[in-house]
Amino acid sequence: MTLAHAHSIAPAPGADQGGGLAAGLLAMVALVGLATLLGLTLLARGDLADIGLLYLVPVMFAAIRLGLRPGLAAGALSSLSYNYFFIPPRFTLAVADPSHLITLVILLGVALVGSQMAARLRQQAMLAQAQAGRDALLAGFAGRLMGVTRRDALWAMLAQEVARLFGVRVLVAVPDAQGVVELVTARPAQDRLDLLEAAAAQWCLDSGRSAGPGGQVPTASEWLFMPVPGTQGPLAVVGVGNPDADLPLHGAQAPLLESLLAQAGLALARITLEEEKLALGRVQERERLRSALLSSIGHDLRTPLTTVLGTLRALRPLSPAQTVALASARSEAERLDRFVANLIEMVRLEIGAVQREPEAVDLAEACDAALDHLAPAVSAAGVERAVPEDLPLVLADPRLLHHCLINLIDNAARHGGGRGIRVEAGADAQGGVELAVCDRGPGVPAGEEERIFGMFTRLEGSDRQGGTGLGLAIVKGFAEAMGLRVTAANRPDGGARFALHVPPALIRPVVVPA
Repeated sequence: MTLAHAHSIAPAPGADQGGGLAAGLLAMVALVGLATLLGLTLLARGDLADIGLLYLVPVMFAAIRLGLRPGLAAGALSSLSYNYFFIPPRFTLAVADPSHLITLVILLGVALVGSQMAARLRQQAMLAQAQAGRDALLAGFAGRLMGVTRRDALWAMLAQEVARLFGVRVLVAVPDAQGVVELVTARPAQDRLDLLEAAAAQWCLDSGRSAGPGGQVPTASEWLFMPVPGTQGPLAVVGVGNPDADLPLHGAQAPLLESLLAQAGLALARITLEEEKLALGRVQERERLRSALLSSIGHDLRTPLTTVLGTLRALRPLSPAQTVALASARSEAERLDRFVANLIEMVRLEIGAVQREPEAVDLAEACDAALDHLAPAVSAAGVERAVPEDLPLVLADPRLLHHCLINLIDNAARHGGGRGIRVEAGADAQGGVELAVCDRGPGVPAGEEERIFGMFTRLEGSDRQGGTGLGLAIVKGFAEAMGLRVTAANRPDGGARFALHVPPALIRPVVVPA
């Protein structure tokens, strides 16, 4: 039995039809005759009191098995038989004793009440049977959905099942990236939606209401489109069409299809969660491998690099040419050392091993220490220092702040075009302190001010194409670990400006002894 057949049955309170009705009527007449013969037998023995009760059997039979009208007919026939054969004067339809009319009325009343009750019970039984069939078919459909793990397989299976169960043509359309419906599968196969179909399907998707013949909103298309519901709105649209150009669905078939589509929506939600879980697993595995690689590279390079730096610093040049060569070698080795240090610090950031030891820090001294650390690499570019000596102290971790300043200044030296670096500080509009490193390079592309702080980010078409893309990510990570905020912007007169913002809660005013 298909869903279409199981729910096309309409329980009728009236009589059965066809051969069943004719056989039932013959059985009813036979029962009336049998009751009459049995009553005549009892009458021959002189027992007249309970003969009228014999006719309750055919009346109840007709009312329960055949319905209201056959029940009333059985009541009338039983009343006439009882009156004709047993109520004086016998063998006439006249009633001499009015008290016998009560028996006739009772027979008709029993027929009426019994037929109504029987019709109601029969209707409930047929509804229960239809509901059981519906639940069984929906359970089977849900079971088949559980085995589907891909979206394309879900839509193909949904189209196949709807076509098989309802005997209709089926098409399934889903929204693309712009929210425009596109055909993904159809039974029988077709390549695309025509203009009317596409318009009706789009309206159904946008409104979440059925559209087409028999739907909530009639359309010119011969297809009935119904949405596949989701938590955030329709997920897809299913269209059904009748090959005979009749209404696609009849009676209770539309609610049935809605139930199927609701289950398909739940299946799609499950598939989406599984896809997200799989993607998250891949990301986590990628991050784990990257962290392991960074840790291995950082620690494996640190020992030989330390030896190289020590050797280069111990060497004494014998000529001006060697002086230049050793200075260049030391500069590149120190740069490589900073790169390895960035790798190690990034691993510590990712695994949450960064520990803060905040104390009151003088920003002027912190800037001087960072500039000294990078000399003579930044001296060639020229550094303008505009950090007032009377700035209040800030509560920060000196080591983390030192790393932040080194990376910001090194970033300005490498990407600023060698045209000057400016380190400035002062109070900001929120009552805190702002420490900024500015350069004269091309600046940061519009809209990339946040993404530039991502790990391994090198922006094409800007002054941030070279390098490893770790320095600014470390600045952001360390700044947030200390409770600071870092921003990137372009200077009005050209160049980039990277600023550390110290909130008022981390300001520690300098107390001058009286």
